[in-house]
Amino acid sequence: MANSGPLNPNPVPNSDRLEQLKQFDESKIGVKGLVDKGLTTIPSFFIHSEEPNPEPKIRPGNNHSIPVVDFSAPRETVVEQVHRASTSLGFFQIINHSVPVNAINRIVGSIKSFNEQNDELKMKYYSRDITHGAAYSTNFDLYNSKAASWRDTLQVRLAPTPPDWEYVPEVCRDAIVEWDKEVVKVGEELMGLLCEGLGVEKDRLKDLSCLDGRVMAAHYYPYCPQPELTKGLTPHTDPGVLTVLVQNEMTGLQVKFGEEWVDLKPIPGAIVINIGDILQIISNDEYKSVVHRVLANPFQEPRVSVAIFFNPGQRENSFGPLPELISGEKPAVYREFMYKDYMGRFFSKELDGKTLTNYYRVSNQI
Repeated sequence: MANSGPLNPNPVPNSDRLEQLKQFDESKIGVKGLVDKGLTTIPSFFIHSEEPNPEPKIRPGNNHSIPVVDFSAPRETVVEQVHRASTSLGFFQIINHSVPVNAINRIVGSIKSFNEQNDELKMKYYSRDITHGAAYSTNFDLYNSKAASWRDTLQVRLAPTPPDWEYVPEVCRDAIVEWDKEVVKVGEELMGLLCEGLGVEKDRLKDLSCLDGRVMAAHYYPYCPQPELTKGLTPHTDPGVLTVLVQNEMTGLQVKFGEEWVDLKPIPGAIVINIGDILQIISNDEYKSVVHRVLANPFQEPRVSVAIFFNPGQRENSFGPLPELISGEKPAVYREFMYKDYMGRFFSKELDGKTLTNYYRVSNQI
């Protein structure tokens, strides 16, 4: 569910591979276009490993490895369950929330409809230039990553500066506007619950502008003829504060628990929540931002997901552990940083692994 960012290519010189990447990128058809052409083998630049992907493992004795929080329970119960999920796995699904199921179906359906339009209609939106606040492409790190991943993505900057809406596909424009309104309500409720779980003021994260920066990444994972050789999304953590994701009922999202990968089983109408790196830092390591990935899709039916990344809206502000969470017994685990410098560091690396929180740990200070 990775955050999206600058799409300007920064190719690593390797003439044959670079030429293949350029040829694919300039075709503007995405991986969906490759599938539509009837490919039976994937291009070599999508190959991550010749070794087949291992099967995920579910923790023994636990049928629901990813916690499910029922928002219809008493508030103190919800606070406790959200806190427990956020301090252990960093991932949970919420049910019986305030968002209408038809709103979820509408946004997911509109993204599916866009990706299944003919190539000519989609091509005019295909770009690595995010200056207009919206772009459709295959992998924002296509030219920097060791191997490409089998997905196409529409990313839209929603706030604090809205996009130039003519650069957002018409078929999903209204649905995105309406979904953003729903997500802000969910985000505010969740941040209040998370603050209560930390024992700080309910609006603490809101006052830090954590609701004000929002980016949407809508991923389309079409059928892959060789799913064992590639990924849908490589292992990573989300760099922001909080991620709110909805999806169709196709599996593929996995969360790392210890050394094992655990399947997140879609629940109709549920919303998937995960803690981002900044919230791990703000909480002084109480909440966990956990590595996750998406497998390449072996099914004919596509997997569709829509993630909204909540980030601080004040880019010039500095962030670090909340002072009220620091004491002699619990000193600051992280040093403070400027948000704009932090995001610059995120986009300077390949989307892989968990390096940001480690970089800002006090123990790594020189």
